[in-house]
Amino acid sequence: MRRPLALLLVIAAVGAVPSAQARALAPAGPNATFVITGHGWGHGVGMSQYGAYGYAQHGFAYQKILAHYFPGTELGNASGKVRVLLSSGTAKLTIGSVDDFTVRDGDGTSHDVTAGTYTLTAGLKLKVDGAPKAQALAPPLLFQPGAGALTLGKPYRGAIQVDVDGGKLRAINVVGLEQYLYGVVPSEMPYTWAPEALKAQAVAARSYALATKRSGAFDVYKDTRSQVYLGLDHEKPSATAAVDATAGKVLMYDGAVAKTFFFSTSGGRTASAQDVWGTAVPYLVSVPDPYDTISPYHTWGPFAFTGAKLGRSLHLGGAVSDVHTTLNSSGRVTTLTAVTAAGDRSIDGAKLKAALGLRSTWFSVGVLSLSAPATPVTYGATARLTGVARGVRPVQLQQRSGGAWAVVAGLKAAKDGSISVAVKPTATTQYRLATGKVAAAAARVSVAPLLRLAVPRTPRELKGVMRPAISGAAVAIQRLQGTTWTTVATAPVDASGAFDAQLQLIAGTYRARVAPGHGLVPGVSPVLLVSVS
Repeated sequence: MRRPLALLLVIAAVGAVPSAQARALAPAGPNATFVITGHGWGHGVGMSQYGAYGYAQHGFAYQKILAHYFPGTELGNASGKVRVLLSSGTAKLTIGSVDDFTVRDGDGTSHDVTAGTYTLTAGLKLKVDGAPKAQALAPPLLFQPGAGALTLGKPYRGAIQVDVDGGKLRAINVVGLEQYLYGVVPSEMPYTWAPEALKAQAVAARSYALATKRSGAFDVYKDTRSQVYLGLDHEKPSATAAVDATAGKVLMYDGAVAKTFFFSTSGGRTASAQDVWGTAVPYLVSVPDPYDTISPYHTWGPFAFTGAKLGRSLHLGGAVSDVHTTLNSSGRVTTLTAVTAAGDRSIDGAKLKAALGLRSTWFSVGVLSLSAPATPVTYGATARLTGVARGVRPVQLQQRSGGAWAVVAGLKAAKDGSISVAVKPTATTQYRLATGKVAAAAARVSVAPLLRLAVPRTPRELKGVMRPAISGAAVAIQRLQGTTWTTVATAPVDASGAFDAQLQLIAGTYRARVAPGHGLVPGVSPVLLVSVS
């Protein structure tokens, strides 16, 4: 099979404009593929954990790390206990210990409990003080450990309070602040990381726990609603050492413990609280994060969406034909405007992140689309492909003609994102734009053979030529009868591409037609007017 294609020309970018905001952008075009690429993981406010790890690798002490991410704060001291909600809304709880322990009921009476596990229901009945039968105890029940830790699914330091809330059981771990952090730090940051990073995490976690305490029966959740707390089994010596080395240390701002938000990866710059949550906090501002590059989530994507898939994912009731984004001062997307047949729809950046499963709101949406001529091109002629490669780089033009996709060339879009390229395929060929692992929808250029009829020298034959020469291809000689083309003779193509049809010519309008296959669509010659004298 013939190998198609020679790339002829890529139209270079047009004149410069002052900025992306000031210039008009080429519309997405039909069958566009939307390419989302982003940076970072998490809300972006406060301390980037990978960034802190990077700072620690470069020799920065935890005090310097924290001062960078929370400018204007200073170290102070604090202590206390934390009440962690372990479970709520359950009909049964199983609590126990490998050693004897005690329970104090709501009347203030302490009872001895023999080692083992006990299942509680809303009646709060329990065997205590060696009695053979369980007895109901007045809530709340405060279980205190003996020599070994209490377990509630997993072991926890400190005491566990059980009460009844709305007819269901609720369990709260009452634990010292430092012991709580033993279970938090290795749950929030890999325990194998550099000691100074773990110390920064310990101070941030201690400060965050105190600054965000809830009012009511408990102070914090055990999950990402507060901080991840996985208890005694998850403790690690390196994390415990970091907690101990920073014991009691918190970040203060203007006399109060600072809300030291943290997250996985910034992507190179943190976000301000003003940009993300709409509330300005003096120490939660956007700062550069140069060592965050060690994170596997520093840059992510590309993720590809067709217009139809994007419309479904965003519940827009139809396909998206184009998108535009609005950014805040931290570089994150505040809103995305989706263009649909029903009109423009604006989606909040945070809601978009959740709907599409993105890691952060720091992302860009590129566009790839390519269009081919609607009619076949004649063998030997050029075809012009037009399209859009907006907000993506690098961009390749790829082709396929019956086999695998192959790269034709790298392309550079004009400043408005438009692409224009001339190709010269020798057979019907598919073309597409690609960036990285993402490829847009293909555009098909159909190629028809070149046919020419020669002016006849005798009234008994018509000769012509076909390019490319496909030996054995059957050429039909057709005469126009009214409005219908009727085949009046056929002739095979020889190895040189010539054909010679034997027929008795009469005056009329003739053409040649051939459907040779070999990657070519049917082709016809220009018409030939024949007059017979």
